[in-house]
Amino acid sequence: MSAPSRVRVTGPLAPFADGFCAELSSQGYRPDAATSQVRLMAHLSRWLAAGGLDVAVLTPKVNTEFLAARRAHGYTQWLSPKALAPLIAYLRGLSVVPLAPVAVESAADALLARYRDHMVFERAVCRATAHTYVGLVRPFVVRHVLGAGLDLAGSACRDVTEFVRASCTGRSSASAKLLVTAMRSLLGFLFIDGLIQEPLASCVPSVAGWRHAGLPRSLESRDVPRLLAACDRRTRTGQRNFAILTMLVRLGLRAGEICALRLDDFDWRSGEVVIHGKGNRAERLPLPAGVGEAVVDYLQRARPSTATSRTVFVRARAPHRGITSSAVYFAVCSTAEQAGLGRLGPHALRHTAAVQMVRAGAALPEVGQVLRHRRLLTTAIYAKVDRDRLRQVARPWPGGAR
Repeated sequence: MSAPSRVRVTGPLAPFADGFCAELSSQGYRPDAATSQVRLMAHLSRWLAAGGLDVAVLTPKVNTEFLAARRAHGYTQWLSPKALAPLIAYLRGLSVVPLAPVAVESAADALLARYRDHMVFERAVCRATAHTYVGLVRPFVVRHVLGAGLDLAGSACRDVTEFVRASCTGRSSASAKLLVTAMRSLLGFLFIDGLIQEPLASCVPSVAGWRHAGLPRSLESRDVPRLLAACDRRTRTGQRNFAILTMLVRLGLRAGEICALRLDDFDWRSGEVVIHGKGNRAERLPLPAGVGEAVVDYLQRARPSTATSRTVFVRARAPHRGITSSAVYFAVCSTAEQAGLGRLGPHALRHTAAVQMVRAGAALPEVGQVLRHRRLLTTAIYAKVDRDRLRQVARPWPGGAR
């Protein structure tokens, strides 16, 4: 195992080598990974010295030139801007490298920024959802923005309809419905902000689809132990994934709620946990013993001591930042495939928790309370999963036909 401190760094970056080694260690980098980072630093320093350049010239353009030269010299690893990110971030923290240039904000960007702030601060929409909405409606705003306003005079309704129809082509029903929701949200903001003179939300065509037409995809009771057993709890990643999957399948959490969990959210004395859900709402849920044991096992044995925040679940690889929803999805999907259960997402485990409660005799309002649904209609889809009860209330078809 190589030690990063043994790598010789010459040139303009030499004075920063020891500090960079200490920074990598504090972030939880393993010796081999840290050594690779310092070797990259040494190569960059030699390249700067050969060109008579100083540290202060390390702009994104110069970084790209270095990576191209590194590739031309036959190197096959550490060739992307992401490879230089830890070093550049460290040097920027010391104020020896200029900050990344700020792009000039266009009129469309300014309008979308106001729309995003309206959703987050006025409508209590979580930032991830606001970011998604902004991405969906950006093409419409870019196309129609004109100076400080929108160019929709005379054909506003037609422009909205044509944009939605063109953008929904090739999308799934769920994706198209999300786009329609985002467009109605944007048009509502534009009317409130005075950029359009009449509400245009009614111009957005609806997407063909039938609510509650199918059954929610969930695991059978016998498959839940198989899924949890597929986590290799001998590794840190396996212990983390076991705790995540246990919370998903027992408490019915969303992927984003898993990512938002903080160490302060657990009240171990009262056996409760605070969940930060949609609409920036924080609600308390009882913490079952099995769930608490899985989380404690992860915290005591697998959570890195070099975690950079008080987020409960952090990356397995350095730097140990909080995980994202994509990481939760990958944990569920990869574990389900190892268990032979096919492709599975986090929301299927939320459905599993709800179905198990219904089959155990819980009433729909109780299920909705655990899942933190705002409306009982949202919980109504689980009424169809209890087939034994449905048989008791089913009426025979007129005429005696089966």
